[in-house]
Parts: sequence; C-alpha cells; structure tokens
Amino acid sequence: MMLPVLLGGLFIGVLSALPIISVANCCCLWIIGGGVVTVRLAQQDDKRPIGPGRGALLGLCAGLVGAVVWLIAALALDVVVGPLQQRMMEAMVSGARDMPPEAREWFERVASSSASPLRYVIGFMFHFGGAAFAALGGVLGAVFFRRDVPPALGGDPIVPPPLPPLPPPPPPPQ
Repeated sequence: MMLPVLLGGLFIGVLSALPIISVANCCCLWIIGGGVVTVRLAQQDDKRPIGPGRGALLGLCAGLVGAVVWLIAALALDVVVGPLQQRMMEAMVSGARDMPPEAREWFERVASSSASPLRYVIGFMFHFGGAAFAALGGVLGAVFFRRDVPPALGGDPIVPPPLPPLPPPPPPPQ
C-alpha cells in the first residue's frame, strides 16, 4: 500500500506547487483528487474491497506525503521561477506610470517577499492540515471504486440446489 500512498502524495504535492496549475487548489481540488487517486491505485492492487475507513486512512497518509512533496517542489520551483517572477513584478511596477502609490508599494512588497520562509511555513501548514481533505477524497474513492464482494471465499459461486420436479397432473374426469 506504500506505492499508492506515495503516488497520491506526489500527485498532491507536484500539482499544488506548479505556478499556474496550483490555482485550482483554492478549493482543495488537487488534495481531494490525490486521495481519490490513492484509493483507486490501492484498489487495483487489492482483491478485497476497500471500505470508507481504510480509504480515509490511505487518503490521509497521501495528504501528509503530499505536504512534504509540496515543500520540496515549491522550494525547487522557486529557485527556477523566482527570479522570473521578480523581474515580471518589477516590469509591471515600472511600466505603470499612473499606478496609485499604495498599489505600487504593494507590488514591490510582493516582489521582494515571494521567497519568504514564512510563505513556505504557511504553505506547509496549509497542506498538512489539508490532509483531512485528502482523507475525504479517500472516502470518495472508496465509494466510487469499490469492488464487489466475491460470492464465496472458496472461489466457486454458491449455486442453489435444483427444484424438485413438479407432480404429474391429475387424471382427467370421466
């Protein structure tokens, strides 16, 4: 069950860290989706049906792994994308001549604090707490992708005995 949890956590962390794609995480879409993906992958490996409780546990574990993956991916992406974002913000501020001073100050503050350690701490705590939403996704995945229970544990289906033959009809009246 470790591989589905790791893949679900990778789904959560990477999609939540990508700059434009992460916008869909405003309503925890990637976190819930990661819980669903985890249970789907786990159900493919297991012949027994995964119930909602086990699905919630798998989703929760994937959410916790996703928080760590998000932190690593966000740090790595900010090394690459951070300077580009800062240059874009500076170009916006210098190109807008009629921008109010308050807005200009806000853009400058955002450009200078885009790689703040506080941003990573808050983001990690958000994703760590978001593991509850991954558990919700695990429950949804358990309901959506539940396998049917096999009819018998011995492998053969239970067949009812044949019905007894009908009695012969009564003789016709004379």
